[in-house]
Amino acid sequence: MTAFTVWKFDSPDGAEHAATVLKGCERDGLVKIVDHAVVSWPEGASHPTTKQAHEETWRGTGWGALWGVLLGALFFVPVIGGVAGAAIGAIAKTTENAGITKEQLHKIRTEVTPGSSALFVVTEQGDLDRVGERFHGMHSKLIDTNLTEAERDELYETFGGK
Repeated sequence: MTAFTVWKFDSPDGAEHAATVLKGCERDGLVKIVDHAVVSWPEGASHPTTKQAHEETWRGTGWGALWGVLLGALFFVPVIGGVAGAAIGAIAKTTENAGITKEQLHKIRTEVTPGSSALFVVTEQGDLDRVGERFHGMHSKLIDTNLTEAERDELYETFGGK
């Protein structure tokens, strides 16, 4: 199953470090990364920086296009009242086929703030226990995912926290 997850880190460089660890997990055959993007929001910056990976061009193209629209609507559209709501409502139509709801988009937008970072990742076929060992000690929070409730519980158990 393809899993979409968004992880928040309490520092602007936490997500980039986590992406490096995750790539190491992939090299060791513990997980298959379809694509990922990193959002880093330094304290005092007016908006975050984003970096899209496109793991493999033939697979990454679809997600890469989604990353651009998703991250742009979440972090680069003014966050003033109705404008932000309209942007998130519009992007929800694009993301619903990926299993990402309007409510999840709102949650992501409110969780990722100055002084933090986020790792947006799409994975397949993972050994969660072994990947979780590599992430031990990283201060992260699962913001949201398209996984079922049982799969979420396993993720929380492996990586900690709710």
